[in-house]
Amino acid sequence: MASTTFSGPITSTNGFIGALTGNVTGNVAGSGRITHATTSAINATATATAAEVATGYITSTSAAATAITLPTGTLLGAALSAAKGTIFDLYIDNTGGASSVSIVAAVNGILSTAGVDSAGSFGDLTVAAGVTGIGRYTLMFSSATAYVFTRTA
Repeated sequence: MASTTFSGPITSTNGFIGALTGNVTGNVAGSGRITHATTSAINATATATAAEVATGYITSTSAAATAITLPTGTLLGAALSAAKGTIFDLYIDNTGGASSVSIVAAVNGILSTAGVDSAGSFGDLTVAAGVTGIGRYTLMFSSATAYVFTRTA
């Protein structure tokens, strides 16, 4: 099948069939599912690599408390080919863990104002262990080398 390029809004009343591949720019709206073909496991306190975060899904099955430091804005921005306005969701799955996972900010990767103002929700940097142990963090790039993040689920 030939490659097709669209400009302007695209609407589907019955959904799209097949996988969306490549870089998508602009507004993407709709419902459905997101499947992470690749995930990363971090089972001990560490700094996540940009490649691990770029998978969008990190698991932890540690019996001990684990702290995951996010990569610098420069490293993560390069891995994601980010620019001002890039938005990226990162899921932390601790359903198989026996202790909490804490997210730690990095250089040029800071907790958003909403996170600071609402530490118990948007700023919750701890993902509990067990069946409710999944957190989603939205990273919003203010430049190619800096991002702010907020817990969004």
